[in-house]
Amino acid sequence: MSTPEPTSRFDWLFAQKPRGRTFGIDRMGALAESLGHPERTIPCIHVAGTNGKGSVAAMLEAIFRTAGWRVGLYTSPHLVHLGERVQVDRVPLTDAEIVAFVEELRPRADRLAERDADLAPTFFEYMTAMAFLHFARHRCDVAIYEVGLGGRLDATNVLQPSASVITSIGLDHCEFLGDTLAQIAAEKAGIIKPGVPVIVGRVPAEAAGVIRDMATQRAATAIWVEEHFGEGREPLPSTNLEGAYQRWNAATAVLAARAAAKTLLPPRESGAAITSAARKPAPTDEQIAAALQHVNWPGRWERRQFGKRALILDASHNPEGAETLDANLAALIADTGYKPAVVVGVLGAKRARPLLAAVAKHAAEIRLVMPVDPRACTYAELEALIPADFPGGVFRDSVERLFGPEAGAASLAPAGPVVVTGSIYLIGEVMRRLEQRRQ
Repeated sequence: MSTPEPTSRFDWLFAQKPRGRTFGIDRMGALAESLGHPERTIPCIHVAGTNGKGSVAAMLEAIFRTAGWRVGLYTSPHLVHLGERVQVDRVPLTDAEIVAFVEELRPRADRLAERDADLAPTFFEYMTAMAFLHFARHRCDVAIYEVGLGGRLDATNVLQPSASVITSIGLDHCEFLGDTLAQIAAEKAGIIKPGVPVIVGRVPAEAAGVIRDMATQRAATAIWVEEHFGEGREPLPSTNLEGAYQRWNAATAVLAARAAAKTLLPPRESGAAITSAARKPAPTDEQIAAALQHVNWPGRWERRQFGKRALILDASHNPEGAETLDANLAALIADTGYKPAVVVGVLGAKRARPLLAAVAKHAAEIRLVMPVDPRACTYAELEALIPADFPGGVFRDSVERLFGPEAGAASLAPAGPVVVTGSIYLIGEVMRRLEQRRQ
C-alpha cells in the first residue's frame, strides 16, 4: 500500500476527536502503556499556566541546549507547520516523520478502541505520543513539555517530571477549568507530583493559596518567583523577548532550570536505562544569561519588517494578555511617535472584549479579520465591542487582502507600525502568508 500524502493524513489526524469522555488522562495513559512508556526514559520538566507557559518552555529549552544538553521541546498549538509542536534541538518533525508516526501509532490506537471506544486517542494525544517516542529515540538529555489545557486532566499529565512549573493563573478557558481563580489554580496545580519541586510564577493571592495547599498535600517543595526576584532581591534577568512580563517569565525559567538540574533523572520506578542527563553538568549562570538572549519563541511581540513598515506579531488572547498588550502598545507609541494600525482577530467574545478595549486606547485604525476557525468572532461581534468613542477608522478586512501576495502596507494607516494581535491561529495565518511571499 502506498504511503498517504501528508495533507490527507493530516486531515485524518486533525479529525480525531474524543468518542466518549472529553477530558482525562486515561486515553493517554493507555496509549503510553501500549508503547512501553517511552516518556519514562527521558527526564522532563512539565510547564503549565494561563499565560507564559510557552515562553518559559522555550526559555528552558534554550538554557539546557546552550549548556550542551540535547533537548526535546513539546508545545502547542503550532503557528505554521504541524511539526513545530515536536522538536529536538529546535529541529521540528518533518511531514514525512509525522506520517510515519501516524502509520506506527494507528494500529495500536485501533486495538485500544476495540477494547474500549473511550480509549481511542485524540489528535492531541497522537501528537503527545509522537513527542514521547521522538524524544526517547533521539536519546534526549531532557524534555520540556508544555501543558495543552489546564493541567490535571491534560494528556501530558501522565508525565513523571523532575520539576513542575506554573507560570501564571488568569481567567481563561473558563468553560473547561472553572469560573474563579481558585478553581483554575486547582486545575493547573494538578500537575504537581509527590515530592517533585514546583516553581510558581507571579499569581494572584487566591490562586497562590490553592497551589500552596496542593504542594503541601503532595510534599512538593514550592519555589516562588516573587520570593527570589525583584524589590531589592535578585534582579530580574533580561531576555531578548520584549516586555516586562517576559523578564518575570525568564525569572521563572531560571529558577526551574536551577531546581530541575539537581534532579533530572528518569523516574526510578520506570526501570528504564538512565540517559546521559545524569552526567551532564548543570547550566552555569553565564550559560543561562546567554541563553535568555537567544530565545526562539515567535509570535509574542515579535518584530518583523513588512515592506518599509515595522510589523509586530503578538498573540494576546485573554484578559491577562490584554493587560500586557495595553502596556506594550503604549510603549510602542512612546518609542516611535506613531499610533499603530492594529489588525485584530479573536476566538470568542469574552476574549475579544478586553483585547479591543486595549487596542482602542492606542490604535490609529483597527482592521478586523476572522481567523479560519469556527470559533472566530464575526465582524459584527467585534464591531459591537469597540468602544463608541474610538476616534479612528474601523474596517472589515482579511488576512489574504492584508498579507497575501498582492498586499502591501500602503493599504493601512499612512504612517507608523502595524500590529497584528489576538488569536494565535491568526498569528499563524499571517506568518504563513509572509512565508509564501518570500518563496
